[in-house]
Amino acid sequence: MTSRVYRLHSTLELQLEDVHEFFDGYDLPVEIEDVDVTRRNNTLIVSAIAAEDNISKYTPTAQLKASVTENRLYETEDGWQETPPEDHESGSTGSDDGPQWGNFSDGAQVQEEEVEVNSKLVEYACFKGDRETVLQNTALQYPMFEVLCDLAKYADSGTLTAIATVDGELEAVRIVDGEQREASIEVVEDPRERDSENAVNWRDNEFISG
Repeated sequence: MTSRVYRLHSTLELQLEDVHEFFDGYDLPVEIEDVDVTRRNNTLIVSAIAAEDNISKYTPTAQLKASVTENRLYETEDGWQETPPEDHESGSTGSDDGPQWGNFSDGAQVQEEEVEVNSKLVEYACFKGDRETVLQNTALQYPMFEVLCDLAKYADSGTLTAIATVDGELEAVRIVDGEQREASIEVVEDPRERDSENAVNWRDNEFISG
């Protein structure tokens, strides 16, 4: 029985080099022989290449799609982070109006040196949106969904929630900041009978709970 992804929402963010590193050492599902990672301007596309010849070369296979953005990282004692060190941010190294001077007991004055904070621009791949945005095309869709789940477990930040069928059984998936979380599905016979405030909102996946 064919497995299928019905609902999906992702807020995953990974450094672009981490995405390439992930696929370099990753064992793909048996249905996928390889993946083609392509950069088109500010878009990253990871396309599945079928392991068997029963899929026509003209059939679009499933692909993962991410937008590429730049974030500035600052070097701190705890490593690289997106926010500048507090002492630099608070301006304790000096004001912008001019040099700061320190007085010594002999009356001499020495200009305090402003401490420079090392920073760098880093590209991120942002797998953000619903199924139609992040996971596209039908052929090999579920195997590529498995790839996305493993990528979510590899990521340090972001959430992936989904509802799929596996061998005819409904399955809920919830991965938060690289960790698999417990999830459940509430099945409602007629959602229209529910109060508007409790209506199904698939974007937020209210029926997937930890």
